[in-house]
Amino acid sequence: MSRIRRSRPVLVEEAHRATTFEIFFDLVLVFALTRLIGFMAESLGPLTLYQGLLLLLWFWYAWSCYAWLGNQVRADNGPVLAGMLAAMAAIFVAALVIPGAWQRHDGALSPPLTLAIAYIAVRWVHLTLMTYASSGNPQYRRQTLRFAVSTTLAWVPLLVGAVLGGTAQTVLWTVAFLVDYGGGRIATAASFGEVRSGAHFAERHGLVLIIVLGESLLSAGAGVGRATIAWPVLVAAVFGFAATVCLWWLYFVGVAPAAAKVLTSASPRTRRRQQLASDAYTLAHLPLVAGVVYFALGIHLILANLTDQPRHPAGEPMGWPATTVLYGGAALYLVGRLLFLRLTVGGSLGQLAAIGVVLLLLPAARILPALAALGLLAALLTALVRYERPPRAG
Repeated sequence: MSRIRRSRPVLVEEAHRATTFEIFFDLVLVFALTRLIGFMAESLGPLTLYQGLLLLLWFWYAWSCYAWLGNQVRADNGPVLAGMLAAMAAIFVAALVIPGAWQRHDGALSPPLTLAIAYIAVRWVHLTLMTYASSGNPQYRRQTLRFAVSTTLAWVPLLVGAVLGGTAQTVLWTVAFLVDYGGGRIATAASFGEVRSGAHFAERHGLVLIIVLGESLLSAGAGVGRATIAWPVLVAAVFGFAATVCLWWLYFVGVAPAAAKVLTSASPRTRRRQQLASDAYTLAHLPLVAGVVYFALGIHLILANLTDQPRHPAGEPMGWPATTVLYGGAALYLVGRLLFLRLTVGGSLGQLAAIGVVLLLLPAARILPALAALGLLAALLTALVRYERPPRAG
């Protein structure tokens, strides 16, 4: 123990890249996101979709905090590694109780309270590690103290909401997120924190997105279950796979390398690099990740319906909720991509038009058979991949 107390944080250098331990951390986060897909699929409706979005915001903000921390000090060394392992355990526990996040329970530790306590543990560990990382850096120490005020204030409505349940829980948990996130943005307005390695920061966000894309296929495939596979199910699965490949292509082929070059070419310790990291990566990647989650939910619902042939024939439309999450998820992903491009290498009117086309096709997809609606979206994304010219940095 004395050796740990005497240890000093290992600062990240410009050439630092993402470590396998950080990828391991990302996998636990993505496990929580896949649990969200199952949670929303159980009782699809506006309230459930909002509750799922609220939890997604929680998890993304927590992950972003650790991504910034890992760009200050090495995550795979000493107390930081130990603390992040504890945070991973808390995220895992929180993910397990997501299906019962709004259920009342007579036991001493209900699922909502378990989720709230686990999330508080994740945020408390982060504050502790920030304090450790600020050793010898007065500016970072002051930022940590300001950051801690809003973070700890948010725990009050979080716990009270978990105890009250129902509508009060949804409202108070929304307030908790706004206090935590809004206070954090205000606390870091003067300085977002030094981005020590632009390549590392870009790589972390790219890796978590590609893991989310991969896990989305697993979550979507879970909609089939153990049912007998029929040709409409196989065709829908292929359409869903093709659309997911297009989402991957639209970010990782051209866009991600060009944006990373912009971030890494910005001078270290400058506000330009800090703003790029905060806006283009921390903020703009949220709709990218959320879009994939809702898109995967839409495919999950289609496959689940197609496997239930007696009640849901292959020629039956999906209905508004499923159509909205499928097309809305794709549109949200394209919105995030456009914001990411605008903040880094610049966007175009054509990319904005693509978002408009997806949204305009939503009413038509509502009345089409589920298989045709999914095929139409896959064809649209394929056309976008085919005709769009990859951007170039500088």
